[in-house]
Amino acid sequence: MDNPGNGIAGFRLTEHTWMTELGNWIDAISPDGRRAGALLFDPKLIGLPGVRERVVQAVMADQRLVLAGLTGLIPVADVVAAGDQVWLLTAQAVRPTLADLLAAGPVDPNGAASSLVETAQTLLALHAAGVTHGSVHPGTVVITSEGVSLLSERGLSDAIRAQVSPRERDAAGWASLARGLAASFGRDAPEAAELFERVAATAQTLGLGTARDLLVNERGRLPGGRISRDGLARAARGRSAFAQPHSYGAAPIVTPRDEGDIVTLLHVPGQPASPLPYGTDPAPDHGTGPSTGPLQFGPGVGTQPQEPETPAQRIWREGRGEADTVHRPGRRPPKASRARRRRTVLSTAVLAVIMAGAILAWFKLGNAPDLAVKSIDVVAPKKTQGCGSAVVIKGTVVTNGAPGEITYEWRKNLDKEVVKGTLRTKDGQTSYTVPLRWTLQGKSNVKATATLRVLTPGPVITDKASFTYKC
Repeated sequence: MDNPGNGIAGFRLTEHTWMTELGNWIDAISPDGRRAGALLFDPKLIGLPGVRERVVQAVMADQRLVLAGLTGLIPVADVVAAGDQVWLLTAQAVRPTLADLLAAGPVDPNGAASSLVETAQTLLALHAAGVTHGSVHPGTVVITSEGVSLLSERGLSDAIRAQVSPRERDAAGWASLARGLAASFGRDAPEAAELFERVAATAQTLGLGTARDLLVNERGRLPGGRISRDGLARAARGRSAFAQPHSYGAAPIVTPRDEGDIVTLLHVPGQPASPLPYGTDPAPDHGTGPSTGPLQFGPGVGTQPQEPETPAQRIWREGRGEADTVHRPGRRPPKASRARRRRTVLSTAVLAVIMAGAILAWFKLGNAPDLAVKSIDVVAPKKTQGCGSAVVIKGTVVTNGAPGEITYEWRKNLDKEVVKGTLRTKDGQTSYTVPLRWTLQGKSNVKATATLRVLTPGPVITDKASFTYKC
């Protein structure tokens, strides 16, 4: 990875990195010593016409929502350019994600329910403000050390593709989350699994608000009859060595030998911030935005009457007003200024036409990225398995988010059986689980190893994990 030294704009980069469809994510430490994240965009994507500008617009829209009180997004600290590199820096850690927790084993139903409710509330608030997320999947749901679920990468996938995802896509992504969590429970929590399947179907037919209310109102089907973050918080702290509820303290910032010229792409002096991201519907959908305050579960959640204007709606109105109040009333701008303004408007219009034509030509040429497997991870139980055990080996496949087909096989070291499988990937989803169920019988004390091989698309990628069987 071509990092500028071991830091960027005051953020210290660690060796914990992973790939997504956007580029390289890196665990980082902010200048004040707290856990943070740094995304180095794939240069082939960020260099496409208009992509950088749309990314900046999406981030600035998020910052306005956060200032308005929306608490369900990972806050972005800055977007900076270092030469031909573009970095997105977050003010909070972006791992572990729900995909990380699912790769390690089933998420407890109570914590899974809290994650679904919180992500639904965030999505509804986004929709009320006239924007969508566009890429909801386990890899974009971040779990904090307190068990709170936050969404990352809001609008970035759409900015790369020059599109605006409909709300139905967010609902479908949320429904897929619910089904994936239900599948992880297996036979351990059948009532919870059945409830999650129903709320998933409800989200795609009646909407996210109805699905969220169904989950809250029928929480009695969960173990103990409650929705709780406690188990999710324990899982998050146990999954990542960095996932601690405190900051790093006064860790010194390692200054790179030569970062070059670091330029912030946000808050350009003298330019009003664009209140709406690329392709946003400026008319908010009144009546669908939930409260973005502390998470509450119980009778009446999600059914409170809406205020005449939500904080998110107010921030859009105030943002739109900025451009209207640049010139003071009653003062006519100088003639030279008017001439310059006309030339600027004309130049901007010509540039916009050229950029739109370039983007259209790029899409017509079919230069969308082909499906690629970025990494795989195989996890086996750490505890010794007893007589007649049925062991589930978890395999996680991370792609670049392109649609297509993956072929893979599982091999076992104790026999010659080869379990072959095919996985159909979806546009925008980057993480998939391919489990192997292995039943061992008889008296023995052996080390069992399962190997996952992804065959296509090439190159072949292999990972394995072992467990001990003692009977």
